[in-house]
Amino acid sequence: MKIYVCVKHVPDSAATITIRDGSRIEENITFLMNPYDEHAITEAAGLRSQLPDAEVVAVCVAGPAAENTLRSAMAMGADRSILVVADRQIDSMLTARALQAAIEADGTPHLILAGKESIDAEGMQTMFRLARYFGMPAATNAVKISLEADGAVVESEKEAGSRDILRLTLPCVIGAGRGLNTPRYPTLPDIIKARKREVKKIDLADLDVSSPGGKTEILSLAPVAENREPREIAGDAAAAARELVRILKEEAKVL
Repeated sequence: MKIYVCVKHVPDSAATITIRDGSRIEENITFLMNPYDEHAITEAAGLRSQLPDAEVVAVCVAGPAAENTLRSAMAMGADRSILVVADRQIDSMLTARALQAAIEADGTPHLILAGKESIDAEGMQTMFRLARYFGMPAATNAVKISLEADGAVVESEKEAGSRDILRLTLPCVIGAGRGLNTPRYPTLPDIIKARKREVKKIDLADLDVSSPGGKTEILSLAPVAENREPREIAGDAAAAARELVRILKEEAKVL
C-alpha cells in the first residue's frame, strides 16, 4: 500500500515578511513544512504501522530550498520523498496537476493525505483539485481516520464543533485537521538519518503536465494596514454597554 502525503514549503508564520517589487515576498527568511501537513505525515506514519508492506512517500512542488522541508517529512516518518522543482511560484491548479503527474510516475496511490489548508495562501483548493484530477472522493478537516478493507471512514469537523461521518472508497484524498493527532516531532537520530537519505528531484518541465485550462495570478501584494482608533466610552456600565452595541452595529457593522 502506498500512502502519499502532499506537503507545502511555507514561510514561518513568526517571520517578518517583507514584500519586494509589489508582487513577491523576501525569501531570505525561515521556511518550514506547512503545520497542517505535519498532522498528515504523522497520521500516515501511524497508518503504516497498521498495514503490512505500506510505504509513506512525501511529495512537494516548490523551489530547490524545499528539500529541507522534505527532509523534515522523512524525519517525521516518511519513508522517502519526491520534490517537483518549479522555478517560479505556481497556483493550485498547476500544483495539483504536477502532484498528480509525480505520483502517477512513482506508483499507484492507495491513499493521499495533505493538510486541510496552507498557512500562506489559505486557498484550500489543491487537495480538491488533486482528487478531481484522479477521480477520487475527498474529505477535509479530518479529525479521525479509520481504514477498512474496502474504504476509509473519516470524521470531518465542521463549524461549531459538529462532525460529519464520511465513508470513502479507496483510493481517496483526505485533508488533515489540527484535531487529527499530535504531530510526531523527530528526535536527533531521526534528523540525522533523514539527512543521509535521497530526495528524488524532478523538474516540473520534465513532467507530462497538461494545461489546467485556467490559472490564477498574483497582481500585487501589500502588507495589512492596521488603522486602530482607540476611543473612550464614558458613562456608567449600562450606558457604556449601549454605546458599545451601537458602535458594533452602526460603525463596525459586525452585529
